[in-house]
Amino acid sequence: MATTAENVGDIQAQIDEIEALSSIYGDDWCVIDEASRIFCIKISDDTDLSKWTICLQVILPHDYPSEAPPIYQLNATWLRGSKRTELSNSLEEIYVQNAGESILYLWIERIREFLLEKSQLNDSETPEPQKVSEEVEVDDGRSWTAESDFPDLRALRLNTEAAHLLSELSGDEELPPVKHGEPITDRRSTFQPHLAPVVTPRQVKMVLDKLYENKKIANATHNIYAYRIYCEDRQTFLQDCEDDGETAAGGRLLHLLQILDVRNVMVVVSRWYGGILLGPDRFKHINNCARHILVQENYIDSVEDGSKAGGRNKKHKNKKAK
Repeated sequence: MATTAENVGDIQAQIDEIEALSSIYGDDWCVIDEASRIFCIKISDDTDLSKWTICLQVILPHDYPSEAPPIYQLNATWLRGSKRTELSNSLEEIYVQNAGESILYLWIERIREFLLEKSQLNDSETPEPQKVSEEVEVDDGRSWTAESDFPDLRALRLNTEAAHLLSELSGDEELPPVKHGEPITDRRSTFQPHLAPVVTPRQVKMVLDKLYENKKIANATHNIYAYRIYCEDRQTFLQDCEDDGETAAGGRLLHLLQILDVRNVMVVVSRWYGGILLGPDRFKHINNCARHILVQENYIDSVEDGSKAGGRNKKHKNKKAK
């Protein structure tokens, strides 16, 4: 990509903004990948106890701030449904009101205000415990668990050329149809898949918000998801995944979508934990749920084809998003 005078201006604006944020927030500001312009910051409510925290992750597209907004993700186990939508809408409103300007400081302070308001309104309430996956046994006999408030940074490394798709979104974008698959129950744990055709990151967010309107889904122990969006003009994919506390499940689900070579689709698998550890079987159920709903919605021919998708002669039946 040729560097224009405008690009140079954006690059310098980003450098100046990052230096200022690093100076203001110190160790709370974290550089994940400077070359890819990926950063995150832990934001708290600024009270003595600091019960409420959110991790804000951002990717700065090459044409931010002149043309595109930052790509962002909010991570907090308690931030769901209407509250997540409320905060996301306020951040997007800040961008619209300050289009063409550096806005990360405004975003961070708005999130801090949001946390402070929540702390004052719910003084006796505490955030729900961080979700952890089932214990994962390793060779030396130890077990490991993982927190979900702070992301698997590998999943954050989105394709930065495709990331500026967010800047092309309009407020008129429609919610894609969300389909639900048959649940699988094993030892009192239940797994249920959900699927939606998606062609923009905004639609991914809309689908999640819609699912979280359902109290049963919102209260699931884990809502694991992955999506792949094909950017035809750049011949590349915009893809990401989320474990939601079920360690490595999101990455495994994304890998399944990759080997099946499905595109413009998002799959969510809800799990309600029944009190009995399933061990590796839980990953089998998550992937089987995903395969079945992909068959149901005609993204692949059969579950058997999905199981053999690693072969050279795998079939491609990519359903086009409408």
